[in-house]
Amino acid sequence: MFAIEAFKRLYPRKELKYDFKVKYSGRFKGYNANGSRKGNYLEFRLSKKWRPVDDEIKIGLVQELMIGLFKEKKNTYNMDLYNKFIQNLHISAPKNNIHPMLKKRFNIVNDKYFNGMLEIPNLVYGKTGKRTLGHYSFSTDTITISNRLNDLELIDYVLYHELLHKKLKFKHKNGRSYHHTREFKNWEKRFENYKEIEKRLKRC
Repeated sequence: MFAIEAFKRLYPRKELKYDFKVKYSGRFKGYNANGSRKGNYLEFRLSKKWRPVDDEIKIGLVQELMIGLFKEKKNTYNMDLYNKFIQNLHISAPKNNIHPMLKKRFNIVNDKYFNGMLEIPNLVYGKTGKRTLGHYSFSTDTITISNRLNDLELIDYVLYHELLHKKLKFKHKNGRSYHHTREFKNWEKRFENYKEIEKRLKRC
């Protein structure tokens, strides 16, 4: 079982005293997964999309979940494989859910800030958390814009922010992913009227 192999590679000096179980579920979106621990019992629940994926990548996924459960900082070759896999999922994700108005805003933002070089992702309106006005999913190459936004300038800025996640991806170290890096923040400040728009967003 790849979960056992994940543990052995992550903790080569530790005794294998745990029971492992891996379940595939259709309840997850994209390539999501989670893990839980009860004493010496470790259970990992993976989206069904993970079934055909190479075990070397799934080992990295489970190792990521393990260090979260054990609250440790580690990094392995398999974890690097897993993160590269996630970062490149957008390449093969189908682009068949694009809201017409958001497409227009994407074209404007893409031309103005990215020289028209970014590939259009899926663009949808949806409910987001109270503090979240936009979200980018690597696994489905989808940007979700909060349906609470109705100001075009704010929509453009949130769209730009999420497109930066698509462009710059994320840095990974010791089991943690860093999305808002210094490079990201420097890019973010290139948006016209950045400071004023940030103030306005805080009032949304």
